[in-house]
Amino acid sequence: MAEELLLDTTLSKAEQYRQLLPQIEALTTGEPDLVANLANTVAALRQAFGFFWVGFYLVKEDALVLGPFQGPIACTRIRRGKGVCGASWDQAKTILVPDVEQFPGHIACSSDSKSEIVVPVLKDGQVVAVLDVDSDQLADFDADDQHALEHLMLTAARWF
Repeated sequence: MAEELLLDTTLSKAEQYRQLLPQIEALTTGEPDLVANLANTVAALRQAFGFFWVGFYLVKEDALVLGPFQGPIACTRIRRGKGVCGASWDQAKTILVPDVEQFPGHIACSSDSKSEIVVPVLKDGQVVAVLDVDSDQLADFDADDQHALEHLMLTAARWF
């Protein structure tokens, strides 16, 4: 696949995801390098949807460690159970937060972040990473985002 995304921004968000996900899969299929696949995935998501921040945190021993991302500088390490990312890791489930100010223990890497979705990457039943997506708009994520990003993280699990 050429390193170019074909995106129709006139489509609904769900239709845009249906258009984007096969392109990400084609871009990463056959590429054995984890960092390359993670980097292209976050770039594609940010390009397609203009997210404020999108990136991966990788499980390394007792912390989530910042991986490939696009957006402003970010927290480097997050402890298990801390913030939205740490809670997603601890609970091994997607957490969708319409207003980060209302999430107990939210870690404010950027005060511009208003809403967030974090999706774990599961390999052999264990969380190996989380995809963290932030918006500078309140309640910017919904079931369409959750469904599509969870599907994408099933693909991402093969890279680990």
